[in-house]
Amino acid sequence: MQQSTNSSITLKPGREKALNRRHPWIFSMAIQTVNGKPELGATVDILDSKGKWLACGAYSPESQIRVRIWSFDQETIINTNFFIERIKNAAMVRHELISQQELTGYRLVAAESDYLPGITIDHYDNTLVCQLLSAGAEFNRPQIIQALETLYPKHNIYDRSDVEVRKKEGLEPVKGLIKGDEPSELTVVKENGVNILVDIVNGHKTGFYFDQRDNRRIAGEFCKDKTVLNCFSYTGTFGIYALKNGAKHFTNVDLSQGALDIAKQNIEANDLDLSKVDFVQADVFKLLRRYRDEGKTFDVIILDPPKFADNKAQLNGACRGYKDINMVAMQLLNPGGTLLTYSCSGLMPADLFQKIVADAALDAKRDAQIVARLSQASDHPIASTFPEGFYLKGLALTVR
Repeated sequence: MQQSTNSSITLKPGREKALNRRHPWIFSMAIQTVNGKPELGATVDILDSKGKWLACGAYSPESQIRVRIWSFDQETIINTNFFIERIKNAAMVRHELISQQELTGYRLVAAESDYLPGITIDHYDNTLVCQLLSAGAEFNRPQIIQALETLYPKHNIYDRSDVEVRKKEGLEPVKGLIKGDEPSELTVVKENGVNILVDIVNGHKTGFYFDQRDNRRIAGEFCKDKTVLNCFSYTGTFGIYALKNGAKHFTNVDLSQGALDIAKQNIEANDLDLSKVDFVQADVFKLLRRYRDEGKTFDVIILDPPKFADNKAQLNGACRGYKDINMVAMQLLNPGGTLLTYSCSGLMPADLFQKIVADAALDAKRDAQIVARLSQASDHPIASTFPEGFYLKGLALTVR
């Protein structure tokens, strides 16, 4: 049966090229006319300038991304079954990963990269945590929740759509229980034989950063018999892997005392030696300079800062921030030490990030060699038609 909508948009001549490559976004400047009066988030047909049907997607009149594509198949109907099938496909992609790494915590749906624009769903043991970040996701909230209840009938469902980005879509932040029991104060998830405590209700994002899972494991391999400084440590999970791999001493630094308190509990939950760990509540930028002035040094430094750029206007400032923090970190490393540095800013190209780190080494008057390139874990896939899905860039460097 053909998808039937009450409204459509017509593109300007030549603006169908991105859609022909199956990119899932249509920007406001590409639109010639809006035909009908679509509601916020309603499904519209997309037509080229000659009236040919191209796709259907969710209409968002307040966003620069005016339409997010649901399907390029004219027979598709956007209903509960549509979301059931898309979520099932996402789960199937992750099946081997979950089994191999014995995961009870992982990203189940990664928005556009799982062909569900604006929808993020994370799996925490027996709780699913949703972020519905686009107008189309919010418009279809009942169908999405019904799909989850069908596929995961025994799971609790919690909403963490309490993020500012929703305002760009004309939506207010939303947070709270959707189905089942309220999350525990701290939920335990497992990965690679490691126990991790997560604050679903008040933690960052949906509670935790599953995208760094592989990088936590890799970082541990650099830490045997080493002194390690973990900047922007959040709940200290890099430290779990480091200590399991024989780190001599580990320092977690974060601005949030609450996050550091959980970091301490994470060490205890894995039966590791607390005497080998320091927990420092501080501004990382200021602390690194203080350590430098004091002549303090480390064998390994991990830099995993929050996103420095939310839009293109902030990119230059982000470059300065990344350069500054990497420069000072290199000055704190013992000769032959390891720097593990990351950018989670989607607007930061990988080649530009590498150049920034190279410039930081020059300013630090240190030689640096890239020994590994790092990225997001495979439960955060990158759709081949959506390069923007590649957001987490990392470098492991030997610094002399």
